[in-house]
Amino acid sequence: MEHSLVTDIAICIIAAWVVAVISQVAKQPLLLAYLVAGFAVGPNGFQWVTNPDSITTISEIGLSLLLFMIGLEIDLKKMMSAGRTITLTSGVQILGCLLIGWLAFSFLGPAKNNLEALYLAVAAAMSSTVIIVKILYDKRELETLVGRVTLGVLVMQDIATILFLAVQPNLKHPTANVMLVAVWHVILLLAVAFLASRFVLPHVFKFIARLPELVLVGALAWCFAMAGFADYLKLSTAMGALIAGVMLSTFPYTLDVAAKVTSLRDFFVTLFFVGLGMIIPVPTLTVVLWTIFVCLVLIGTRLATVFPVLYSMKQGYRVSLLPAINLCQMSELSLVLLTLGKASGDVSDNIIGIAAFSFAFLAVGSTYAIIGNDTLLRKATVLFKKLELHDLDHTAFLTRADAKLRRICLLGFSWTASSLLAEIERNRPDLVPEICVIDFNPVVHEKLKAKNVFAVYGDITARDVLHHAGASHAEVIVCSLPNMVLKGANNLKILRQLRELNPHGQIIVHAELLSDIPGLYAAGANYVTVPRLLEAGDLLQVVAAAEKKTLAHKRGEQEMLLKERSEVIP
Repeated sequence: MEHSLVTDIAICIIAAWVVAVISQVAKQPLLLAYLVAGFAVGPNGFQWVTNPDSITTISEIGLSLLLFMIGLEIDLKKMMSAGRTITLTSGVQILGCLLIGWLAFSFLGPAKNNLEALYLAVAAAMSSTVIIVKILYDKRELETLVGRVTLGVLVMQDIATILFLAVQPNLKHPTANVMLVAVWHVILLLAVAFLASRFVLPHVFKFIARLPELVLVGALAWCFAMAGFADYLKLSTAMGALIAGVMLSTFPYTLDVAAKVTSLRDFFVTLFFVGLGMIIPVPTLTVVLWTIFVCLVLIGTRLATVFPVLYSMKQGYRVSLLPAINLCQMSELSLVLLTLGKASGDVSDNIIGIAAFSFAFLAVGSTYAIIGNDTLLRKATVLFKKLELHDLDHTAFLTRADAKLRRICLLGFSWTASSLLAEIERNRPDLVPEICVIDFNPVVHEKLKAKNVFAVYGDITARDVLHHAGASHAEVIVCSLPNMVLKGANNLKILRQLRELNPHGQIIVHAELLSDIPGLYAAGANYVTVPRLLEAGDLLQVVAAAEKKTLAHKRGEQEMLLKERSEVIP
């Protein structure tokens, strides 16, 4: 049944909202809900929307805004300052996944030809920024070493995506002449975008900055102008929108533009993924089997290309394996690339269907895998030890006698422990040789080594690590980590282990909730720190200074304190 474009959009939005509410109750990704809604209302579902022109229009608008927003969120400084660890890991991951995926999909997979296999390999090489960032943010792991490595690889994947978008329209006939023309057009597009963003746009946006509605319209005009210019150069309009966003990302108005475009973007992006769901075929046994095959190839290539590289750079089990687990899903942008391939006649609906099912399966599966990655790490550790792959603790431990000499044991090394060490260095330098730090962050270990602080690599929730590191003989043991960052454990569990190992030591643990304090004391804690109480006292002094109009003096005291500090974790 055919309707007007407005009616088709209304059907799509209502269906997306209903399925999204259900997915929220079931705690499933929203993108999966949009794909399901599109499939339900499309030609292969209830056939409420069947006009291909409506589907195409919906998808193209959503695609341009999606790529524009992704460009706005790309941090050029992070791209340019990616360290050796991230650069090497991402390079091996992207190229390795491309090569292995292309060979697997060409000779064993569902692709009809090498070009279609290449598209599918590129799609399988990219991971979902939306899913990963959301889960790591909820787990408070974005600022951990594992989180930074994961995000660094995602940034480099964005660069690879830009390069692929540049050559994508000419992949069907990749002659030297055609590719040179494509490269020239890309250079021209980048040059125009750079010159405009350097010499024209700053003055325009400064002029209209006092009129917020014009800032939004101006940003959208810039987005579609670059998309149109890219189309004129016979490049992907999606690439033009992406570059428009990247060039605007350095402006001071970026946050304002992003905030205003977000609601508009969410509307059209919803329509894009609903439109994508409309072209997903009815799953057959063959499609299901190929979906499983693609998922296995993707997971296998992530583990094969990420873990060995990080492990060879002496990052240890944790930092080597967890980024590989975090990256085990297909990017929403992968579906965009395959849609572009379909528009060019390079990709069939069958491949898009398989990729969409793979995206959905991995979106759900990887969500649980990332949430439970510490459990997976513990199980993998048993296998690694059988294979004689040594963790950093193999070389980090000194003799047990040496470990016993440390009277003070710090369990975990985060912001509080870093500040505590700085206070000790400033006020009690004689205690530094008496300290033993137990943590599994290799970067922290290097910095502690530079300060001549004894550190043991290991998981503070593991009993044998605590014993061999000397916690069973330490006079003072401090755990300053909150329960939310302890994986598979909490302060009460660690306290009970410590009290069994060390009946006479003075144990200091952390509490977030006031209701936890009695239980910790009952379990044998000698003292329970409650940072919220200390912070409240400090804030009360700040409020009092504000009342007396002396905040400038208070701020000066803080600045003097910060100037004198040299912390491991700044």
